[in-house]
Amino acid sequence: MARYLVVGAGAIGAGVADLLSARGDAVALVSRRGRDLELPGVTAVGADAGDAARMAELARGAAAVVNCANPEYHRWPADWPPIAAALLHAAEASGAVLVTTSNLYAYGRPAGPMSPEDALAADYPKARVRARMWRDALDAHRAGRLRATEVRASDYLGPGAQSFIDERVLPRLLAGRSCSVIGRLDAAHSWTYTRDVARTLVSAADHPVAWGRAWHAPTNPPRSQGELVADLADAAGVARPRVTRIPTAALVLIGLVNPTVRELRDTLYQFQFPFVIDDAATRAELDLTPTPWPDVLAATVAAARAA
Repeated sequence: MARYLVVGAGAIGAGVADLLSARGDAVALVSRRGRDLELPGVTAVGADAGDAARMAELARGAAAVVNCANPEYHRWPADWPPIAAALLHAAEASGAVLVTTSNLYAYGRPAGPMSPEDALAADYPKARVRARMWRDALDAHRAGRLRATEVRASDYLGPGAQSFIDERVLPRLLAGRSCSVIGRLDAAHSWTYTRDVARTLVSAADHPVAWGRAWHAPTNPPRSQGELVADLADAAGVARPRVTRIPTAALVLIGLVNPTVRELRDTLYQFQFPFVIDDAATRAELDLTPTPWPDVLAATVAAARAA
């Protein structure tokens, strides 16, 4: 039995804790409110992830520190740096592997499928803060101060996901109402299942081949937003709804009062152009494949109905 420190008790952190608990490992699961999952071997801890001394204390004796924190979307530039610094310190002080959950923002607008080897070339605040986190961890890894790896994923589907699809589209679809999406209906887009992200984080923590590199969570072939809505309707056994796009001008107006929507001015390209993940290295070297698409759809619909 090993010990793990998992920071963040949302969809990904809870998934990691569940996987570790199922194989008999001990987990300290950190969140601000000390969310208790009531899983064997998982101890809920209420703490500030940006408190370096507290994180180092909790990481003592841990095999890995798994960063699944999820600051408020519009506060990333302010909230991520102290959390990242605290967890770097905790991993270095304890000797634990640092495994970070990340996304595809730092690549910027892609010219083709995105690979973990692509340059982190985006130049907007959210992308810069995520790129800086990885570069700091990689520098520390290369200097021999710690062992670090990162797992990147596209927009989430599945239980606990907080994507536009889960929060705005699915409830209307299940109620038999029309749906609106942001960006284009026909642009190819990758959707990553929350459980597959958790599986990749655990694998990256366990296998030395993963350290010192970034990985993409295994992801099913891309589906446009129009195709995804149709797939979800079919999985739910309801009529396919009428789907329209929210005009960009309307998003600008909503953004005047909604800080989360305001951030779309930087990231809207992800839904206006093909946004596709390349997970070939993860499949080949970590021997991970995505959960079958019908199972992803079924789990996503079931979670929406339960909510």
